[in-house]
Amino acid sequence: MTGLPTPMASLPFVPDDFASPLRLLILLAIPALIAVYVLLNRRKNRRGMRFTNTSMLEVVMPKQSQWRRHLSVALALLSLGALTMAFARPEATVQVPRERATVVVVLDASRSMAATDVKPTRLDAAKTAAKAFITSLPAKFNVSVVSMAGNVTILTPPTQDHQVAIRAVDTIELQDSTAIGAGIDTALQAVSQAPKDPKNPNSTAPAAIVLLSDGENTTGKAPAQASADAASKKVPVYTIAYGTENGFVDLDGQRYAVPPNDAQLKGIAEQTGGIAYQAASADELKTVYERIGSSVGSEPAKREVTSRFALYGFVFAVLAALGAVTLAARWP
Repeated sequence: MTGLPTPMASLPFVPDDFASPLRLLILLAIPALIAVYVLLNRRKNRRGMRFTNTSMLEVVMPKQSQWRRHLSVALALLSLGALTMAFARPEATVQVPRERATVVVVLDASRSMAATDVKPTRLDAAKTAAKAFITSLPAKFNVSVVSMAGNVTILTPPTQDHQVAIRAVDTIELQDSTAIGAGIDTALQAVSQAPKDPKNPNSTAPAAIVLLSDGENTTGKAPAQASADAASKKVPVYTIAYGTENGFVDLDGQRYAVPPNDAQLKGIAEQTGGIAYQAASADELKTVYERIGSSVGSEPAKREVTSRFALYGFVFAVLAALGAVTLAARWP
C-alpha cells in the first residue's frame, strides 16, 4: 500500500525539452573556449620560464591566485551555458491547477463504520474529513457524494455548490452490507451527470473517484469488473483503506472483527490508475484527503522556463565578475 505520492518539482534544473533546440549548438563553443584557455595557460607558463630573476618578476607582476582565476573562468563558462539554454527556450513538466474537474466522493456506510477504533466512530470521523476535503477543492470543481452500503445512492449529482455536497455528507447513515463494485459503478454514473462547460460544451472535464471503505465487498458486482469499467473510461479511483486491524463492532449480541481490506482497495487503485492509501486515525485520514486534493486539483503540463535558466546565467555571470574584480584589485 502506498503512502503519499511523490510531488513533481515545480521547476527542475534539467528541462524536459526545448522549443528551439538548434540554438543549443552554441554550447559547442564551450569546449572550444576551454581548449583555448588551456593553450594560453601553457604558453604563459613557458614564457614565465624565460625569467631567471623571479623575485624581480613578482615585483613587476604580482602573483595571481591560480584557483581564483580558474574559478572565474569556470563561472563565466557556466554563465554562457545557462544563457544558451535560456536562449533555446527550455520547457519543463510542472503541476498546474486544473480549471475544471469532477470529483465523486464515495463513503462506506456499512455497519462496520460504527467501530470506535477511530474516534468518535469511523463514520463520524470520515464525514468530518470528507467535508473538509470538499471545502478544499477549487470552486469550479463539480462534486458529487455517493453513500455506499448494500444499497448505493447518489446523494447529490455533480455540483459546483460545495455546500450542497457537504450537507449531503451529513445525511449518510449506517446500512447493511458493502457493495464496493456497485459503489464504483454508481460513481461512474455520477460522473456522466456532470454539467457541460457552457464555454466548451464538447469538452469533457477530467474526473476522479475518491472511495473510502473499511471492509470488503460483500454483495453486488465484483470490484475488479467495476474497476475495469472505470479504467476504460479513464477515471482513476483513489482508495482509502480506513480503520485499524483491531476494529470491531457488536451486532445482535456478537462481536465481529472489522479490519480494512487493504489488498482489495489497492487492486482497485492500481487497476484504474489511482493511488491507494491507508488511514488508521482521524489525523491520518485528514492528511490523506489533503494529498488526494493536491493530486486531483492539479495536472501536469509543459511550461517554458526560460526565466529560470536566465537567472542561473545571471548569477554565474555576477560571480565570475566578482572573481575578475578580486584578481584585478591590489589588496594591501
